[in-house]
Amino acid sequence: MTEAPDIESLELAALKAWPAVTVSRLGDWWLRSSEGFTGRANSALPLGDPGQPLPVAVDAVEAFYRRIGRPPLIDVPQPLAQQVADELTGRGWRVMSTVLVQVIALKSLIDVTPAGERFVLDGRPSEAHLQQIAEQRNGLPRSAMHVLTSVSPLAFVELWDGSSLISRGRGTVTDGRLGLFTIATATEARGRGLARAAIGRLARWAGELGATSSYLQVEASNSRALRLYDRLGFQTHHQYTRYGLAA
Repeated sequence: MTEAPDIESLELAALKAWPAVTVSRLGDWWLRSSEGFTGRANSALPLGDPGQPLPVAVDAVEAFYRRIGRPPLIDVPQPLAQQVADELTGRGWRVMSTVLVQVIALKSLIDVTPAGERFVLDGRPSEAHLQQIAEQRNGLPRSAMHVLTSVSPLAFVELWDGSSLISRGRGTVTDGRLGLFTIATATEARGRGLARAAIGRLARWAGELGATSSYLQVEASNSRALRLYDRLGFQTHHQYTRYGLAA
């Protein structure tokens, strides 16, 4: 079983890699808001002690999101924060999704991926890159650029076929870990190993910066992505469950 400190350290690395626009603290808990751009940047993360009894802390989370006009969301790392999950269930919060946090040693990831030399690596995403994310996320509010780019070191990789962006990804290095985000390949270009190559390009970039491990976050229902990550050797470290409360 994964130890609690390991779960907390990985969750904190991921929090730094996907920075919310607004962050408030409730004891050791993190309350994040970013105009609704992704659940991760608009949810509470209950790590450690909120500094008050659990029911009072959940009341405070609800009040925070009501105050800013956002639906209350809490991402509960399990089994680390099972007491929080039990409290939310008892109060009528509902499960929105379950996300697997998967890990691999960086050397192992480099060993099983191509170098991806055809991918262009840059510190900023192209307009086409942003447009694809907007289409995937049903819009791109102003906060999105903060979430996507306000971390360092940071790299975006892109593979073009003429004027068409056919594969892309985002990588960060926080706390010595490569975080992989928004790995995607155009439908017409799938089956050519491009996602694997994008990951390989990012893995080698992170290795040059001293990273020693890699992680990603993938919804448990995303079977296609899970098949790829399984072939690469990723293992599930822990999971978190997103709970929501009607606005």
